[in-house]
Amino acid sequence: MIIMALDHTRDYFNADAFIFDPMDLQKTTVLLFFTRWITHFCAPIFVLLAGTSAFISGQRKTKKELSVFLVKRGLWLIFLELTIVNFSWFFNIHFTFILLAVIWTLGICMICLAGLIFFPRKIILCIGIILIAAHNLLDSTHFPENNFMGFLWGFLHDQKIFSIGHYTILMAYPILPWIGVMALGYCLGELFSNNYDTAKRRKLLLTIGSCSLILFVILRGINIYGNLKPWVGQSSPIFSFLSFINVTKYPPSLDYILLTEGVALIFLSLTENISNRFTRFISVYGRVPMFYYLLHIYLIHIVALMAAVLTGFQWTDMTSFNGWISYMQNLKGYGFSLGVVYLIWITIVLFLYPICKWYDGYKSSHRDKWWLSYL
Repeated sequence: MIIMALDHTRDYFNADAFIFDPMDLQKTTVLLFFTRWITHFCAPIFVLLAGTSAFISGQRKTKKELSVFLVKRGLWLIFLELTIVNFSWFFNIHFTFILLAVIWTLGICMICLAGLIFFPRKIILCIGIILIAAHNLLDSTHFPENNFMGFLWGFLHDQKIFSIGHYTILMAYPILPWIGVMALGYCLGELFSNNYDTAKRRKLLLTIGSCSLILFVILRGINIYGNLKPWVGQSSPIFSFLSFINVTKYPPSLDYILLTEGVALIFLSLTENISNRFTRFISVYGRVPMFYYLLHIYLIHIVALMAAVLTGFQWTDMTSFNGWISYMQNLKGYGFSLGVVYLIWITIVLFLYPICKWYDGYKSSHRDKWWLSYL
């Protein structure tokens, strides 16, 4: 949750964001590349652990009760994405540009998981592996037209922008591989059952994570399958390494998932039961993820609006967007260095801490309020 805010802060404050893609190896710097790259871990871990959370929650429910809950939670997330989340990104009261991103993805995946949970776990595991491992076979299939088939394919596999009348829709997160990630997360939940041996769980997480990274290195080294774009040797060893780890997120390639989830599983194995002042501090954000998510976007956007006005731009330059912020031509020339971006990011995260801590306490002391599970 904290690292995610870094990427969103960069979007709204870094001067380079309005000029070039931070993953463009011909223009980026090592620090800028890693500032963007490190946030690649956020979405896949969110989706994986959402599946794990569904399994754990299902231990206290019947399959039917869990399925109904997942459908309701999924529809709620889709509603949030289309309304409150989209307004926070663009401050456009007309909603002429609709971004379907990670909250939308979580919602759709939960609805799909609501049906998958009735299958045996081995079948769910196989479905998840097939969706993740085989979806790159579809990389050469495209439906570029602005019609129903193009829209459907953008929903399933290709990141695309569509125009429907006066409205523009960006399908940022094609859904097929993400369903696979949540299905695997659900199967992973068994390792976190109450009676599961802790030492065995940690060993298994470490083994699966390590195997994922080894498979990533092999596939990426072969450079034939597993990623939309092959890696290419660059003018220096460090930039060749950047090309090697520059995996495709939209849609999440097999290489991308192996790398990010492999690191995540190893991290889970090595950090279980660690408790100190730092972990207790950061865990506050993790216990109120949706509350924090909504607040941090609004805060970043409001501060960016003030920064734009203070640096000679109109406040309207930061409102009523008709596309993603870095696409806005009127904001070229606005922005700050990467050092300032990091300072703003840390300030925003710290500012939100007491608010999140208050809400965490409120949730803990009002467990009888059903609606709190949706925020």
